[in-house]
Order: sequence, then structure tokens, then C-alpha cells
Amino acid sequence: MLVRAPHLRDALRGFCLGAFGVLARALEEGEELPFAFEEHVSPGRPALYEYRPLVRPFVERHVADLARRDDARVALAELRREPRATIFAHAHAHAHARAGDEDEALLASVLVPLLVQTAEGCGGLDWEDVAFDQAYAQLERALFGRAHRYTAIAPLIGLVGVAELELSSCIRVRPAVADELATAWPEARGLLPPAFGREPDRVSVLELVQDLAAGAEEVPDAPGELADAVTAIRLATAGPVAAGPVVFERLDDRPYAIRPVVPIAGAQPAGEPTRLDRFRGRLAADLLARLAATDDDPEVGEALDRWELSLFQAEPFRSEQLREALAALLAGHDGLWAGAMRAAVLLGSQEGEREELFASLRALAGGAEADAAAAEALRRALVEALLHDERTELLASLDDALLGVRPAPDGYYTRLATARTQSRHERVPLLRAVDD
Repeated sequence: MLVRAPHLRDALRGFCLGAFGVLARALEEGEELPFAFEEHVSPGRPALYEYRPLVRPFVERHVADLARRDDARVALAELRREPRATIFAHAHAHAHARAGDEDEALLASVLVPLLVQTAEGCGGLDWEDVAFDQAYAQLERALFGRAHRYTAIAPLIGLVGVAELELSSCIRVRPAVADELATAWPEARGLLPPAFGREPDRVSVLELVQDLAAGAEEVPDAPGELADAVTAIRLATAGPVAAGPVVFERLDDRPYAIRPVVPIAGAQPAGEPTRLDRFRGRLAADLLARLAATDDDPEVGEALDRWELSLFQAEPFRSEQLREALAALLAGHDGLWAGAMRAAVLLGSQEGEREELFASLRALAGGAEADAAAAEALRRALVEALLHDERTELLASLDDALLGVRPAPDGYYTRLATARTQSRHERVPLLRAVDD
């Protein structure tokens, strides 16, 4: 085996050998190494049964003792001297109170996984050089490879019937694979939403996959990016969607870190589970691409925050949040009444529909509790504002429409209603032809 860093290999081998000795003595003193009893079934052949040692939980019970040993300090010192290990040193900085504690991060993201992988390759705690060499070779590929593959996965709840959908070049929604999280992170079972994997609306995940250049020192802000994806899905579906409560991170297929999701993305709104079909999936993708633009338009960002907070609040606070969202999004300096008028023109494709929308929004603007129509109007108005290039131009065109200077701008929902009407009209001649 070609070794690129012999000094590092020797230090890590010394750590693993010393750890094997500590763990073997623990077994001699009466501790037990747990085993899993697994059945392997092949068509036309008798079932085979295997006892597989559960090394990781046994190792993790002794991590504190292992970290105090001299061989651990030597291994950590060698890792700190290796520039390519910087990205691993930052792995758990967000998860520990002592942010930036490189030794703790390197222990959790490099030394413990290397030790566990070696022990699993040995089938227990009987040392084999081949098992260590294979585990170390994989670590060197991660350290000195041309690039890193970073993956972050968060459980997703509130959606049913989900197929794989791309929300961006690096974020997708997909069905969860059985035990995919527990296999890499044994502690995952206690960190999943209740009944995850067993209920129809709890079988999906949000996944972020990104290639990082060799020598990269930081990984993406997965909690923030996945929180934006949750917001986009909520806007597109009006469903009770939530992620988390944690994000599971891998680097080059090695467990990297576990971080909490952004709190508002991890809380589930009330409501019935909904579908994310390909049409609403496309809308969610378009919205996700535009969410970054809220940094340049604080009023849209404020409206979006207020609307999302309203999903979790009871009256009268829910309606107050929706009033503030309407004021930030469409009222400008002209007051809530103007915001209600603009929203009615923006969202209503027919005169009668506009009157109903204006009545609900005017009541909200006057201090009444928001009814279902007003709450839904705020969601749709946010979608329209995000999909328009310039909100100031949108407001100007709505004011012109109110004055009769030009027609109301065609928005997403207007185009959708028009398409549905055309579709119904196109089906009628076809049905008559079939009858004839």
C-alpha cells in the first residue's frame, strides 16, 4: 500500500493498537461486546445467520478514557499538523459548547471512525494489520483526494407520496432508504421524528450533496440551506412540512457531524399532510432559487418571516403576524388598506374573486382575525412577489391596474387559472367527437 503520510499512519496505528488494548481489558474485566443477529436470505438457498459485533457503541462508551491516553495526544498532534485535516477539525465545532475545539472534533470525526472501522474489519478486537491498512487507506483518500463529497440529510415530514424531486443543483427531496441513517449513525434512532419510517407522511428526506475542492476548510451551511428548502416547500404546498430535528452530515461517506436544524424549519405547523407532485415541486424549486434575493429586499424577507411565524401561533398573535406580513409586502408607505387592494388585484383573476379577497384582507387590515381566505392570500402573495423580478415594479403595475391605466400583471396563479380554463375548453370538443 502506498502511504502518503508515513508519520501520520504510524501515529494513528499507535492510537488504534493502544485502544484495542484498553477495550480488550474492559472485556476481560466483565464488560460485554454487544452483537447483532442478522439473517441473510438468498432465493433458492437456505438462510444464513451471522453474529455481527456492534463495535461503535462499545467504543463510544470508552471515548473519554481513550482520549486521555498519550497515544491519542500524539495522533491528534499529527492530525493538527496536517493542513488537509483542517476540514475534519471543524466538523463538530457547531455541536459542542467549546466551539473550535479541534482535538474534540478530530477525535470524533477521524480517530473514533478509524478505530471503529478497523475493529469492524477485524470482526471484533483481535488485531489484524490488514483491517487497519484498509481503514487507513480510506482515510488517506479522504484527506489527500482531489475533492471531497459532502452530504447532509435531514428527515422530512408532512408530505405523502413523494418521488425524487430536484429542488436545486445540490438539494433534492427523495424517499428515505430503510435504516440509511442508523447504519452510519447508530444514535440516529433517538434523533428521528416520532414514527419516522412507519407513517405515510414520515418516509422522506431532504438531501444536500455538494463537491468541495481539495483543501477546503469549511463545509456548507446545511441547516441554513435546508431550512430555505423547507420554506420553499411550505410556500408551494401550504402543507405542514418540517425537517429534522437534526441534520446528519457525511464527508467522503464517513460520518462527519450531527447538527440541529434551524428551529423554525424543525417545527411542524398544524394541518393535514399534502403531496409534493412534480408541478408544485417545480414551483418549490423556483421559489428556492429566489429566496436568496430576499437579502436585497428586506421588506420581502420581513414578510416571509412574519408569514412563517404565523403558522405556529394562536390568535390574536397569528393575525398580527399576517397583518405585519401584508404591510411589509404590499402596503409600503400607503397603509394596510392599499396593501389589501393590491393583493386583491394581484391574486384575483375575476372581478368577483377580487371582491371576496379584498373583503377578507380589509377585515384583517381593520384588526379582525384572519380567516382562511386571508391567510391563504398572504401565502400566494408571497409566491407572486418572490417570482417577480422587482417588487417595486410589481407595486407600480398593481397601482396602474387599480387606476385602469393598464391590465393587472399576469402572475403565477393567474397563469395557472388560465391554463386550467383552456384545458377544460380543449377537452369539450374532444368529448363531443368521441360521442359522435
